[in-house]
Amino acid sequence: MKRLGRRLDSPWWRSGTAAVAGALPMLAFPAPSLWWFAYVALVPWILLVRTAPTGRRALYDGWCGGFGFMLAVHHWLLPNLHVFTFVIAALLGALWAPWGWLVRRFLGGVPSPGRIAAALLVLPSGWLAVELVRSWQGLGGPWGMLGASQWQVGPALRLASVGGVWLLSLLLVAVNVAVAVLVSVRASRTPALAALLATAAATSAAWVWSPRPHVDGEARVAVVQPGVVAGPGPRFDREEELAGRLAGQDPDLIVWGESSVGYDLASRPDLARRIAALSRETGAPILVNVDARRSDRPGIYKSSVLIGPDGPTGDRYDKMRLVPFGEYIPLRSLFGWATSVGEAAAEDRRRGTEQVVMDAGDGLRVGPMVCFESAFPDISRSLARGGAELLVAQSATSTFQQSWAPAQHASLAALRAAESGRPMVHATLTGVSAVYGPEGGRIGPPLGTDASTARVYEVPLADGVTPYARLGAWPVHAALLVLLALALLEGGRSVRRPRRNAPEPPGPPAHTVRESPARPGR
Repeated sequence: MKRLGRRLDSPWWRSGTAAVAGALPMLAFPAPSLWWFAYVALVPWILLVRTAPTGRRALYDGWCGGFGFMLAVHHWLLPNLHVFTFVIAALLGALWAPWGWLVRRFLGGVPSPGRIAAALLVLPSGWLAVELVRSWQGLGGPWGMLGASQWQVGPALRLASVGGVWLLSLLLVAVNVAVAVLVSVRASRTPALAALLATAAATSAAWVWSPRPHVDGEARVAVVQPGVVAGPGPRFDREEELAGRLAGQDPDLIVWGESSVGYDLASRPDLARRIAALSRETGAPILVNVDARRSDRPGIYKSSVLIGPDGPTGDRYDKMRLVPFGEYIPLRSLFGWATSVGEAAAEDRRRGTEQVVMDAGDGLRVGPMVCFESAFPDISRSLARGGAELLVAQSATSTFQQSWAPAQHASLAALRAAESGRPMVHATLTGVSAVYGPEGGRIGPPLGTDASTARVYEVPLADGVTPYARLGAWPVHAALLVLLALALLEGGRSVRRPRRNAPEPPGPPAHTVRESPARPGR
């Protein structure tokens, strides 16, 4: 331990250790899916930061840990963006620098019970503020939010219906802080144990009292996953073949993945006719995704298009939130060089302007999303409030086929289903495709990255409104209020605190004491 302590005195050793500690939470996400590890994954990072000798060093520890975390959750980008992945991780990792300062401020040294109690509020709130900022689509969106690691845990999904993935992140960080206190501060274990008991009580209360979606009917939804097929023409042929096998299985809706049609249907009416013929043959409308240059307006769009037995129904959704560097380059004049070191977008895709709820027939109302958009809690919430009975995400992760990305992406649909109280279909070109019920539980087996098939899922439909769908991201608002209160309190203290080394105020003039001259002879 002494040897380790001496090494941590070195700034380079300390920075490297912080980066490794920050990367540990990645093990809680798919593909490892060690969901239980999320409850202690931040503890090494917290223990390191609280020993920072200065506030500036704590800022660096927070930054380095954030760099490790962002690099870990986006490691699958390395083969495509190369060195630019490190640039992105370094820029976004800086968001955790203030969080590192807060850790030292409340847990450094031998914290009092009062500081421990404050840390259990402030540190989770600070973490949530970081997740809020980086959730902006221009910074990469909410990929790898800590709460998303709990996608397969029933009680956690119940909490998601109350406060979304935000509430899960808040409680997970609180548990990590409490465990760090139990490990390192023996004199202040009572507040830590109280926090753990409060978290358990909140989880139990949500399990018992939060409203459950009311199941009302079901829909037979088919997912067509062609697998890895080179070129838009051969891929379309394979999708057509697989969809044709669904004849006689009575699906209510057939869903193809993102970029399943690589041609503008207005320019290729022959393809529209072939899809319409499939709709007549199977007896179900087909939701395809067109990735092509539009003939009716400039630019390339990714669009969900519903096609019935008579052709396109007129329901069309253009993707609104694009993948930074994958589908457009933010500040291309500044970061355009990314195209020379990786597979960044050579041309920016165009954005849609509004969400759409489609009528798939027989009263089935479908809310489409495209790929990256399934990571955003507000999109699925808006669709549910807009009347969607079924959420559908059309995705394509073939570029990252052998990485952890496909499984992690599919897991997000479980959270979106639980948050909104609506079932969700995650349909991809090459896997992982999966379907989740209105409480977030998985329905049927997923289609892995080695599958090329079509499968029908019996999806329960539900009505009612979850607390999260009604109230939105209230844990974020609560966290921001906590941070605002902290800022006001700290500001007030700094005003009341006397300045150090201030000159003393002038006092009354000193009296001069004159000594009598010594008399001769004395």
